[in-house]
Amino acid sequence: MTCSFLALGTHFGKVFLLDIQGNITQKFEIVQVFGLYTREGFHENFDCPIKVVALHPQFTRSNYKQFVTGGNKLLLYERNWLNRWKTSVLHEGEGTITNIKWRANLIAWANNVGVKIYDISTKQRITNVLRDNVSLRPDMYPCSLCWKDNTTLIVGWGSSIKICAVKERNPTEMRDLPSRYVEIVSAFETEFFICGLAPLADQLVTLFFVKENSDQMDEELCARPRLDIIQPLPESCEEISSDALTVRNFQDNECRDYRLEHSEGESLFYIISPKDIVVAKERDQDDHIDWLVQKKKYEEALMAAEISFKNIKRHDVQKIGMDYINHLVDTGDYDSALNQRKCLSPSYLPRGDLRLRPAIYEMILHEFLKTDYEGFATLIREWPGDLYNNMAIVQAVTDHLKRDPTNSTLLTTLAELYTYDQRYDRALEIYLRLRHKDVYQLIHKHDLFSSIEDKIVLLMDFDKEKAVDMLLDNEDKISIDKVVEELADRPGLLHVYLHKLFKRDHHKGQKYHERQIGLYAEYDRPNLLPFLRDSTHCPLEKALEICQQRNFVEETVFLLSRMGNCRRALQMIMEELADVDKAIEFAKDQDDAELWDDLISYSIDKPPFITGLLNNIGTHVDPILLIRRIKEGMEIPNLRDSLVKILHDYNLQILLREGCKKILVADSLSLLQKMHRTQMRGVRVDEENICESCHTSILPSDMAKTFNVVVFHCRHMFHKECLPSSGTFCNICSAKRRGPGSGILEMKK
Repeated sequence: MTCSFLALGTHFGKVFLLDIQGNITQKFEIVQVFGLYTREGFHENFDCPIKVVALHPQFTRSNYKQFVTGGNKLLLYERNWLNRWKTSVLHEGEGTITNIKWRANLIAWANNVGVKIYDISTKQRITNVLRDNVSLRPDMYPCSLCWKDNTTLIVGWGSSIKICAVKERNPTEMRDLPSRYVEIVSAFETEFFICGLAPLADQLVTLFFVKENSDQMDEELCARPRLDIIQPLPESCEEISSDALTVRNFQDNECRDYRLEHSEGESLFYIISPKDIVVAKERDQDDHIDWLVQKKKYEEALMAAEISFKNIKRHDVQKIGMDYINHLVDTGDYDSALNQRKCLSPSYLPRGDLRLRPAIYEMILHEFLKTDYEGFATLIREWPGDLYNNMAIVQAVTDHLKRDPTNSTLLTTLAELYTYDQRYDRALEIYLRLRHKDVYQLIHKHDLFSSIEDKIVLLMDFDKEKAVDMLLDNEDKISIDKVVEELADRPGLLHVYLHKLFKRDHHKGQKYHERQIGLYAEYDRPNLLPFLRDSTHCPLEKALEICQQRNFVEETVFLLSRMGNCRRALQMIMEELADVDKAIEFAKDQDDAELWDDLISYSIDKPPFITGLLNNIGTHVDPILLIRRIKEGMEIPNLRDSLVKILHDYNLQILLREGCKKILVADSLSLLQKMHRTQMRGVRVDEENICESCHTSILPSDMAKTFNVVVFHCRHMFHKECLPSSGTFCNICSAKRRGPGSGILEMKK
């Protein structure tokens, strides 16, 4: 069986090919393997009847290379490279083979003894699952097999079901054993005899043969077969659903007369009996809604349709709702019918091209406005503004606000109505009043910057950070001067704005830098010093005055040093901060010998300061200058450690100097050797070279004459007679102070 055809064999040896509607498309008198769309085929006579055939899982119209047959033997047929069929016996000697199922590389088959599984990739049989109830005749109660997936086999025999999982064996445990083994993960008994099995997700579809006791006679009669869905558990099962099937002559049928086949991927199940084929399929949500409507459970049907509205095909939520309303009206439940109309209105009244009259929408809105503010607000958000008369609804909301002026739901809805009506200024006022999160989105979306020039303080009170970012991002629409003007009476907010402006650009708000000094001093002292460092437009005298008035020592020290009064700055550090480390750091930054002298003079009678100096000035000032000025008998904390540190620093400097000296000597020697190798190279002299003194060719035109040439290391060349009598150095290089070039070659001929 495939997803397109059902192949049905009869007791008379004929094979019918049916489509999924049950129509006969082809009929065959001889059983053989052949292509429906090709002339290729396979035919062979066997020495015993063929009970069952299983094809390779990848067996296709044009590619059939492997299949197995079952009679008294399990035979594997394989097509070789010469396009001939090769036969192999996989199993024999245990009676008739009644069922074969092939999945991936695993072949499962059943005979009178039990169920075997064969791994075709390794050519090994990996298990033998014995049948439990040996008292049942295997020909009357045949084994049912189905693969749930590539490694899970489900076995049904008699009234027992086993779920077998094929697993890989640990390589260390193999020895002479197969590479795979089977573990039974679930085994349980059922109430009736099993005729067929099929997987359904993690559940099982089971076809049962049922016998029941007769009321008149003391014997069992055959009942209608049952199609159940069960949930397997490790040692039992749970029944999910059960249906009794009516097939012709069911009273005369036995267990072996029924088969269950399934089409993978389509959830179609075929129940085969001697006289009928029944097609079963999984119920969908439409079937469930049909049943609920039939039982007049409209509320449950409506809920099911709303939950699964994307998947239902035959039902419409609105129609179910209208049927529900009609049912309530017919039964006289008018209040429930009215409430149901309210429930249906938000989602199911037409809002597209096909619409009702505006008065109907307005009636529903008025009804919600009377009893349900939240529902009214939801409708206003979801319904397009052109469904109803906007001004009429605005007036209705305004009337309600007269009775409840602080109702935030009504105010928000009124702002949305104003937005639909493009009266953005009115909507903005309400949003600001409510401190609504959408106020900034409204300003950006509808470019309302001209409307907020007089509302900057309100925006800042609502959310300073968002307001400032918006104002700075739109300087072309609201100028810096306008913002400063509006915030003049709120210096704290003004500081927030100017501070963010300064962080973005140090120069844009330069004319407000003088004002910012006081703002930083009042509201944000931690950022005052960074502002003073980064600003090049800040009046230093004004800043110094403010900092001295407020006794801001660190800021005053910075301003004094920036104005050139470093001695006074150092004095403040030592006297007012009493911080020797900061004083030393300040002296290091200024790198002024007089400052170091002032620092030593101030510290000489303060032992803690002397300790700090001894620990830190070793690399900037000669420690001897400090040590000589220390009075005899003065107790200095941790003097020993400080002296050890000075010696350590001195030794470190000596080591650094020696290391640098070694590097310098090594580099000098290397360069000298390189220069020597360079100077020892030959120099080409030809007629293109000239004498640097007389500027004529260095070589005579008549090479037969005697001539003398001097070539220096600097590559300058002279005739011997053109050089002074003491011509041991190059005149040109000596004149340019490049260092003397001594003669390296004298040519004579």
